[in-house]
This record gives sequence, C-alpha cells and structure tokens, in this order.
Amino acid sequence: MAASASIGMSASASSSTATRSGASQPRDYRLDFFRGLSLFFIFIDHIPANPVSYFTLKSFALNDAAEVFIFISGYTAAMVYGRAVGRDGILLTTARIYRRVWTLYVAHLCMFMIYMAEIAYTARHFNNPLFIEDLGVGDFITRPDETIVKVLLLQYQPTFLDILPLYMALLAIFPLLLLALRRHVLLALVPSMLIYAAAQIWQINMPGNEGEGWYFNPFAWQLLFTIAAAFGYASGQGRDMLPSGRWLVVLAALIAAAGMLIQLSWTSHDLLGMGPQILRRTLWPVDKTSLPLVRIGNVLALAVLVARLVPRNAGFLTRPAGWLVVLCGQHSLEVFALSILLAVLGNIVLTLAGRSLGLHLVITACGMLIMIGLALLMSWFAGGGRLPARPVALAVARTDGAGGAP
Repeated sequence: MAASASIGMSASASSSTATRSGASQPRDYRLDFFRGLSLFFIFIDHIPANPVSYFTLKSFALNDAAEVFIFISGYTAAMVYGRAVGRDGILLTTARIYRRVWTLYVAHLCMFMIYMAEIAYTARHFNNPLFIEDLGVGDFITRPDETIVKVLLLQYQPTFLDILPLYMALLAIFPLLLLALRRHVLLALVPSMLIYAAAQIWQINMPGNEGEGWYFNPFAWQLLFTIAAAFGYASGQGRDMLPSGRWLVVLAALIAAAGMLIQLSWTSHDLLGMGPQILRRTLWPVDKTSLPLVRIGNVLALAVLVARLVPRNAGFLTRPAGWLVVLCGQHSLEVFALSILLAVLGNIVLTLAGRSLGLHLVITACGMLIMIGLALLMSWFAGGGRLPARPVALAVARTDGAGGAP
C-alpha cells in the first residue's frame, strides 16, 4: 500500500471554538484533503509496475500512504469520539464505535466477495491461473469451506484486503484508549510503547492464514494510531500538544529531508541502475509489517510540517481540484473500497492487454476519475440531491467532526 502525509495536529484559539463540553469547531479540511490524496496514492501503488507510482509518497519518503491513512484515522477518531464521550458518555460512545466496526466488517466482506468474483471469473473465462497466483487467493479457490471461516475471522487477507482488518482491530480497543486519554496522555502512550516493544522483540502478531501473521501487525501499528489519537483528542478539546518554536519545524524538516534523500537514492538506483543507495544495507527492508521507528518518525515529521506550515484556510483546499480531493476524503470508506476493486480490475486489464506506459496512464486516470465520481455521488446523496458548494471562507464551515475514517 502507499500514501501521503499530514494532519492538522494543532488547533489555534482563533480557529477553534471547541471546548471540553464538546462544542463544535471549524472543520479542518486538511484532514479530508490528505486522506483523499492518500486514497489516490493507494490506488496508484496497487497497480503493479505502475510508472505513476514514482510520483507518490513512497518514492519520496520512508513511509507511504498506509501510515498516512492510519494516522488520519486515529487522529480523526479521537477528535470525534473524544468530544462524543464528553457529550454523551462512554457507554453510548462505545456503542457508536462498535457500530462503526460492524460497518467496516460488512464493507470488508462485501469487498472480498466482489474481489473474488473478479478474480475467479477472469481466471476461468481466460483460462489463466496466474490471476489466482498473483493475488494469493489459491487457498480460497481450492478449499473454500475452510477458507471462508478464516475470512470471517479476518485471518485470511488476500492482497490489498489487509488494511481494513487493521483498522477494525484498532477501533476494537479504542474505547479503552479514549478512557486513558481522558485521564492522562501518558496512560495511553506508555502501554502503547510497551506493546510495540513486545511486538518487535518477540514478533507478536495476530494469527493469519497458514501460520502467518497479519501483513499489518496491529500490535506494532497501534503505536502510530495511539500517537495520532493523542493529538486528535487534544485538538478535539481545543488544545495544541505540539511544542511551540521553530526548532520543531526545523527538526521535522531535517527528518523529512533525510527520508526523502534516502528513499530517492533507492528509487533512482532501482529505476536507473546507478547512483548510491544510502543506508540501504542498514535500513532495507523498511518492513511495513512491524512498522519500524524510521517509518513512524518520517510520517510524524511530515504531519508536523503540514500542521505548522499549511494553514487551515489554505487556498488550494477550496479550488476545484483540491475540493474534489476533499470530497474523496470525506467519503473515504466508499472510495477506498472502490479503489481496491478498481486496482484488481486494472491488474487484470494490464495482464491481458500488456503493460504499456500508455495503458498504465489510461487505467490510472480512469480509476481516479471513477473514484471522484463516486465521491460526488455520495456527496449528492448526503446533500439531499444537491452537491455541496465549495466554501468561500473555511473558517465559517462548521461541523461536529471531521468524519469517520476510513
């Protein structure tokens, strides 16, 4: 998977009316924009050997869209549900969280059904078993009775169908995280760091298929989610957890620049077969399963830069192209699910028709347009048959949250 960075981790007094009682605050469209952008990057990176992927985040940082997606999800969930706890109490908020988990679970199963239908029909119709092998669904084809149980238990996660189970697992423990954050941020962060350390030392993971663990180890990824939740919860209460001073921006810029330099050296060497490979023997592979600290540090640095350097009322957020990305971020679950199915379809078309540059560009462009079309349709439904107008002044657009994620 792959993606781009950032979240507004700061909420200034001039742009926020949030209080501990749960009052609303101006919607931070930066969250929606970068969540939508990460969805495009995920789609692009899921198309095999896609030359456009050289322009996504994974080619310029030691993290990709997956970290951005989870960071925004944790930030947004804590901001929204944190205010809900103060307003409605922990029991009702917990019920809402688990209703969201159920929605994600049903969406995951529906995605799996359509995903398998795409692959099975294509493999049989074109008599090409490579589709089954490439996407790792052979077990389901040969032993559907056993594998369907693993699907229901989230143990069987074919290619591309692994990030929603991670988010469900993180939301399942989220009520406990909220209770900890309400007491003190360290009550959330210290246990999270201990769990992360245990996962690194003893390779603790959730059980997957055929004795393997989950591709996104929730015991490792929960640290990034918890850090994001800590900032999101503070923002929802009208507080800014980021230290003041230019030193933080300078430090974040240095970390981001180092990550970009290292990743660019790897990318250029792989693409051109020349140039140095900075720290490749030391850092490679930058394992996504266990989420090493270099990936966490890189995405946090990018988030700090966006929080401090991109204003909440940035002009690009309300320009036509930027607003379409915002709409995709506001309907992230539906757009994400569609992007996975489009990536599988794109893989099929490329396998059958050849992997030319032109076809890659056409498939990428068509997929992104279809994703935008779905976001517009969802916005039209949500608006009662009217598309939402682009706000003229972001500060006057108010909401009780930044939406669910994904």
